[in-house]
Amino acid sequence: MRVLGIDPGLQNMGWGVIETDGARLRHVANGIVHSGKGDLGVRLLRLCEGLRAVIAAHRPDAAAVEQTFVNKDAVGTLKLGQARGIALLAPAEAGLEIGEYAPNAVKKAVVGVGHAAKDQVQHMVRHQLPGVDFAGADAADALAIAICHAHHLQSRALRIKVSA
Repeated sequence: MRVLGIDPGLQNMGWGVIETDGARLRHVANGIVHSGKGDLGVRLLRLCEGLRAVIAAHRPDAAAVEQTFVNKDAVGTLKLGQARGIALLAPAEAGLEIGEYAPNAVKKAVVGVGHAAKDQVQHMVRHQLPGVDFAGADAADALAIAICHAHHLQSRALRIKVSA
């Protein structure tokens, strides 16, 4: 199964694709969609088109998006929410099942603790996906989100098997 992880951001939207085979994980690709400068609508369109291209190129079976946290800057939070809407729209448009995870849940799934530092998360992503070369911090976060979703899907499949 191929899983697309998306780290929503208005300026930089990270993405990462992994493959799962049982408990084995393999890195497929990662990158960042940049929105550039200018009108908000045009920037959101660039993000959407970029994610559509990633989905078309890598054909994931499922997607996962990090949930947005609210910060002190209401305008910034609103803009991030709009970018997150694009992160949900593009995979939904492709018919993908989408998981949503809080940042602490992603860290706990990848590192083992919910308040891990960014460098700890990147270290564990490198450990779980040997040889990976990150396109940037946002892409590393997206791969962590994909790993979190892959673990969730595996545990859900095991629960279904056991209950059957």
